[in-house]
Amino acid sequence: MPKTSAGLLLYRHRNGALEVFLVHPGGPFWAKKDAGAWSIPKGEIAPEEDPLAAARPELTDETGCVASGDFHALTPIKQPSGKIVHAWAVEGDFDPAQLKSNVFTWKGREFPEVDRAAWFAVSEARQKILRGQVGFLEELEKLR
Repeated sequence: MPKTSAGLLLYRHRNGALEVFLVHPGGPFWAKKDAGAWSIPKGEIAPEEDPLAAARPELTDETGCVASGDFHALTPIKQPSGKIVHAWAVEGDFDPAQLKSNVFTWKGREFPEVDRAAWFAVSEARQKILRGQVGFLEELEKLR
């Protein structure tokens, strides 16, 4: 069975433009990567877990943001790795300067799971986001 993740695509309207909130993974592997390295906040889920119920605390664990409102289910995407990602779009706002991420340990050192977060216009987000998640941006644009 392929690995499965669930996450939230937070969006807002700023000066008449649609913006999305993306996170940059922490740790040495991702430190010097930018284009194609950002993601929606998400995490792996167990087979019996409800994906939306798992996605909401993932956003909080990775960013400190608590989302509420209408959650719009997006079509699950199979990433190039084979992982299935479930996502929901939800309108909200969060100041990236308030980022507070959980940590992981690798080779005896602690790293934040997310080292940066930012709002991007959808056109820029297409360049930043992992290629396997671009479909979420496309679907979000059709919702508005």
